[in-house]
Amino acid sequence: MAIWKEPATSKRDDLLTVPEPLARPEAEPRLDTAPAAFAPPRRAPEVPSVESVLGSGLSIEGKIEGTGHIRIAGRFHGDVNVHGNLAVERGAKLVGGIQAETVTVGGEIEGNITGASRVELLESGVLTGDLKAASLTVAAGSRMRGRVEFGWDDGPAAAARKPNARTEAGPAS
Repeated sequence: MAIWKEPATSKRDDLLTVPEPLARPEAEPRLDTAPAAFAPPRRAPEVPSVESVLGSGLSIEGKIEGTGHIRIAGRFHGDVNVHGNLAVERGAKLVGGIQAETVTVGGEIEGNITGASRVELLESGVLTGDLKAASLTVAAGSRMRGRVEFGWDDGPAAAARKPNARTEAGPAS
């Protein structure tokens, strides 16, 4: 049995007490002063989300190559080879070959589209030339004149997966 009585604390008193401030951690070392052995590994360049635009009042001849997205609202005469998306706006015209990941045609293209993962022909789109893509979407009202191949995987990996003609037809008798 204790001679003294410990003071009782109520829950209300606990709520009114202010906690002590947390101790601040030491300052983190700056990355630019770290030795080169601890530098983070470099990554492969990614497709930037920045879009280059050829305005509706412009007419340009040349060649477009690189990484990024392109939107053509004017007139362009030349080849386009980009690791990114290409959009040809309504009223725009492109004369030349195209290689891009996604091609959206709202204007007019005279030339071949090859190696695209997706091609979209909008209702105002006109394509005069051959098209080879993994996927094709055609809106009512669009027009096209040329050969079309889509849905075929003709890459090196597909060639390795295809059985040769002899095993496909069965054993010769």
